[in-house]
Amino acid sequence: MTTVRQILEEKGHQVWTIGPDETVYKALMILAEKDIGALVVVENDQVVGIVSERDYARKVVLKGKTSLDTPVKDIMTPQVYFINPDCTAEECMALMTEKRVRHLPVMENNKLVGVISIGDVVKSIISSQKITIEHLQNYIMGKYQ
Repeated sequence: MTTVRQILEEKGHQVWTIGPDETVYKALMILAEKDIGALVVVENDQVVGIVSERDYARKVVLKGKTSLDTPVKDIMTPQVYFINPDCTAEECMALMTEKRVRHLPVMENNKLVGVISIGDVVKSIISSQKITIEHLQNYIMGKYQ
């Protein structure tokens, strides 16, 4: 089973963050520039929330607010679910499905060391399944002796 640590080794440990008092506009600029779907909201080196494109769509656009004068803290999701690097891709998928989240910050020794997205998890699971299928096909065809 693939672990979060292995996924991060392949994808990288870069985490993009923003402060809760920054504007939603600044958050959107970072999301677009980095081509990512969410930012971890950090204050005094502590994770206080997560803000995503979905938060913007539902809590700014649909509420008639503007991104230029709305602070991130007004739209962020304060309930953040964390994982550790030893979690498996399957455990991440189960948590994401149960909690209906698309991004999970990765914490190790109380330090933010990465973020795993639903895309990262799906890619990992598909890759593992392809390897298993290939091994089974080789076994069935008698290529393993």
